[in-house]
Amino acid sequence: MSTGTLGLYVHLPWCVRKCPYCDFNSHALRGHIPEAAYVEALLADLAADQHAIPAGTQVDSIFVGGGTPSLFSGTAVAQLLAGAAKLIPFAADVEITLECNPGSADADHFAGYRQAGVNRLSIGVQSFDDRQLRTLGRIHNAAEAIAAVTAARRAGFDNVNLDLMYGLPSQTQAEALADIERASELGVEHISHYQLTLEPNTRFAKHPPPLPDDARVEQMEEVCREALRVAGYERYEISAYAAPNRACRHNLNYWRFGDYLGIGAGAHSKLRDAHGHQWRRAKVAHPQDYLAKAMGPQRIARERQLTRAELPLEFMLNRGRLFAPFTDAAFLAATGQRLSPAASPWVDAQRLALLSRCPDGWRVTERGHRYLNELLVLFVPAEGPETVSSGPNHRQAQPPYAHFRAGPP
Repeated sequence: MSTGTLGLYVHLPWCVRKCPYCDFNSHALRGHIPEAAYVEALLADLAADQHAIPAGTQVDSIFVGGGTPSLFSGTAVAQLLAGAAKLIPFAADVEITLECNPGSADADHFAGYRQAGVNRLSIGVQSFDDRQLRTLGRIHNAAEAIAAVTAARRAGFDNVNLDLMYGLPSQTQAEALADIERASELGVEHISHYQLTLEPNTRFAKHPPPLPDDARVEQMEEVCREALRVAGYERYEISAYAAPNRACRHNLNYWRFGDYLGIGAGAHSKLRDAHGHQWRRAKVAHPQDYLAKAMGPQRIARERQLTRAELPLEFMLNRGRLFAPFTDAAFLAATGQRLSPAASPWVDAQRLALLSRCPDGWRVTERGHRYLNELLVLFVPAEGPETVSSGPNHRQAQPPYAHFRAGPP
């Protein structure tokens, strides 16, 4: 791996209950979480993966996702991070994010997480509207969401993300904008703003709620985007807005097609081997299966090498989410292939106003971001991709097209 850095994703799969819109690998809690056993399994999993990590590599970012990681105690998180640091060296300024729910029980853990070394919290607020929170199956209310930010500050966190959703059942533009205004008033450093979509195999897919139509959702997103800009947040990725110098380093690594290692039930990895070949891997998904298999090769549910023909699509699938331009050199470094501007994908993308040439290289246009599917289709290899990779199992790593409509260019 050319950069010598690595993202580490840790999946903690349990939730108090499954939300009706959630298609992630999460499992409603029945009884007590086997904290000690699961931390032991995670560290055994990481130890077994060491051979896939080039010598000299440092962990530059860690994302503890779920599920609801804040169901774990500060002691368990401290044991996890200390054990991981003994297996793979951490960069001196490593970014360590932990996802949490706003409920008071979770907030009680915040000080312990900070002491354990977590330096960034991602709080799953989704909305500040109590009616919407009930519809979404959330177990907190708006007051608890606000209190969670206060608790995070009190615990010493100066880097906080809030997850918000729009296009909610029967939501009006004014209601969506009110959520943005409340979040920006709280002064958090980062806001992730996602459109609610009905994913297969969820309760909402089986029993669809009344969602705003496409035109209203588009207007809603545009108004919210402008409000975030006025409040000082830069939109650096399709669904991510940050205060200056507060972009999420871990997620930027995904979108730049960097390498990352996933440990935990259902966690995904994308790693480059010593020969420059790139591999995707997924661990067994069910927590009980993972606990039983984490110490052996059976922990790997799927693994395959990305083909040369797939790499341009994989690059664009990720890099296309970002608003910063990319260079021919970045494409070469990520795919091992020289970018040929005369090749049909690049020519067609410019003709359809989805990509443009700029002094710094290539930029996905506003139109390209709006109709990202149309851009990606141009890079599908002739034989078709074996699979479309969606990255690790947490909201910041959704497929690029998950929250946006595809339409004719």
